[in-house]
Amino acid sequence: MRILITNDDGISAPGLYVLEKIAATLSDDIWICAPSEEQSGAGHSLTLTRPVRVRKHAERRFSVTGTPSDAVAMALKKLMPEPPDIILSGVNRGANLGDDVTYSGTVSAAMEGALAGIHSIALSQVYAKEGMADAVPFGAAEGWGERVLRPLVEAPIAPRTLINVNFPPVTADKVKGIKVVRQGFHDYARGSVVEGTDPRGYPYYWFGLHGIEHTSGHDTDLEAISEGFVTVTPLQLDLTHRPSLALLAERYQQ
Repeated sequence: MRILITNDDGISAPGLYVLEKIAATLSDDIWICAPSEEQSGAGHSLTLTRPVRVRKHAERRFSVTGTPSDAVAMALKKLMPEPPDIILSGVNRGANLGDDVTYSGTVSAAMEGALAGIHSIALSQVYAKEGMADAVPFGAAEGWGERVLRPLVEAPIAPRTLINVNFPPVTADKVKGIKVVRQGFHDYARGSVVEGTDPRGYPYYWFGLHGIEHTSGHDTDLEAISEGFVTVTPLQLDLTHRPSLALLAERYQQ
């Protein structure tokens, strides 16, 4: 089995090395292509207004001066002699839960793989407190990564579908198990815009997010993570709201 690993935290991110170790339990044919620098929040964006450059760090290990989607596209179209059997994106330092998946470069790299018809899985390690000044522990991901991935790598996944995995912010021995759950939704008001003043006296603004709120119901990734479970959520790239098709079509009928 050939595996392509990528992320949005950059080629030197600790979570990438964690994922390498997990992937090594599944295969010895591992390729890496990741952004040269952190691209958190890049979403499913491509670099279109400047050239993308590739650096080879070692055999089967590359970085690109672009987004996570750039990294996957470059690996598939230019760097790998044959397409991989599976794409693993992560392990992200921080949660990718609920509607935050739309912003996530980690999840978007898996989206790029799914669009190419490749079985793709995004993995993220939730951390217990706001801020990243301290090292983010990856204990849950290290302890449960192989257990989560082994059933998924052979699972029949529908076309243009990917899997989003999140590990709870606890040590591996405190993880309660694995739950397959639906995507939740955050309260949009939780986002903040922090205003400050730079050394030259000009204002600047910094987007921030605070906490993980529970959504209505008890079967989403948000609730399961807060209860100490690893979450597994299938996501689809077809965003069509089918119940609205007929309703809108009626508006154009003469």
